[in-house]
Amino acid sequence: MKRTIDAVFKQWKDSRVRQPLLVRGARQVGKTYSVTAFGELEFGNVVSANFEEHPELGNCFSDFDPGAIIDRLSILTQSAIRPGRTLLFLDEIQECPRAIMSLRYFYEKLPELHVIGAGSLIEFALRSEDFRMPVGRLQSVFMFPLSFDEFLSAVGEERLRDYTRAVNLQTGMEPVFHDRLEHLLRQYLLVGGMPMAVNAFARKVPMAEIQRLQSGLIRTYADDFSKYATTAKHKYLKEIYASAPRMAGQRYKYSRVSPNIESKFLKEALGLLCDARCLTRTCHVSGAGIPLSAGINERIFKVACLDVGMMQNALGIQASFILERSVMQINAGAVAEQYAGQELLACADPYAEPRLYFWAREARGSKAEVDYVIEVDGMPVPVEVKAGARGSLKSMRLFLEEYPQTLFGIRYSMHGVSYHDNILSIPLPMISQTTRLARSIMP
Repeated sequence: MKRTIDAVFKQWKDSRVRQPLLVRGARQVGKTYSVTAFGELEFGNVVSANFEEHPELGNCFSDFDPGAIIDRLSILTQSAIRPGRTLLFLDEIQECPRAIMSLRYFYEKLPELHVIGAGSLIEFALRSEDFRMPVGRLQSVFMFPLSFDEFLSAVGEERLRDYTRAVNLQTGMEPVFHDRLEHLLRQYLLVGGMPMAVNAFARKVPMAEIQRLQSGLIRTYADDFSKYATTAKHKYLKEIYASAPRMAGQRYKYSRVSPNIESKFLKEALGLLCDARCLTRTCHVSGAGIPLSAGINERIFKVACLDVGMMQNALGIQASFILERSVMQINAGAVAEQYAGQELLACADPYAEPRLYFWAREARGSKAEVDYVIEVDGMPVPVEVKAGARGSLKSMRLFLEEYPQTLFGIRYSMHGVSYHDNILSIPLPMISQTTRLARSIMP
């Protein structure tokens, strides 16, 4: 299964300023598969140490001497570790915080050895009291479920994917390809981007079975609660996790989760789920300039789910309902907003901490709201996700009036590719092409 991050790994391998790499992301998004496949393709051998399956391997890190560590690992894994020819893969590395701290010494004393660590709950290890982060001695990259582009590759639609990468404002998109992409997008909204579900769909497994796989993934995430919270807090985590799909696209209110639980408990539970990357906050920003985080108001936010397919499953949406209707008629358009956010995260700089932002006019009585605000070459750009091929853009117009330094806005919809009256229209299946198309209209 080809992933965009494969190119990131190759660039890392060949870099002259390479540091040990930490691959971060939620459970089951494909970290282990991608790292292992990359290692098998690019190295003489891959030596994997999975600290969850084999916790005894953590004893190899009793000191921070890289030579001694690889000697111990070589003996226990019965594998040769040869700098320059071996990829050392430390999987589920959050289970062994000393392994993370040791990456500093691999960088300083054995830089010729390629080392990648990966884990799904790394944030919790990083925040433990006795943990010392090797600042400046390692790089982090972030992985997400498969994007729509990656989904197209997985289901054998590489030529259609390549076609979308060539569409521009001059050529537009041919109707026959537009229709095909909308059909595939409906399928993606149902299947989602979790590798297990996509792989089953590509093998033509019946949709009912795929939905059972998704239900199993949802239970797996719930089972993980014991790994980052006490039993007493499980009920708060379950409430937050279960309510997130129905609150997608709306301003988050703890009272809507459960009016019988104090907000401070729910706030802590939400923070834990965001740390585990099960959920993502979309925070309010002013839109006045770059960086967007400088104008953030963390008290006003929305919550996005990890995966649109799992979200649909949790809501109990039937496959026939999704496949037979316009994309934006599903769940009042909230699913399209979830999808757009998921795409923006997947297409962002993999080395940067993933963040989503939205804008709302803060004047009393105003209901103006822009679904997302993104950065394109140092300029904040408002983004709205609209129903079908039409829809009012009043909020975006207000944003452009309030911040005249912003030259244009972006509309994601099933409208074709176009640029008119300072609005760049991009079809929902082409969100991955946002930066390329935006640059084509910038001075």
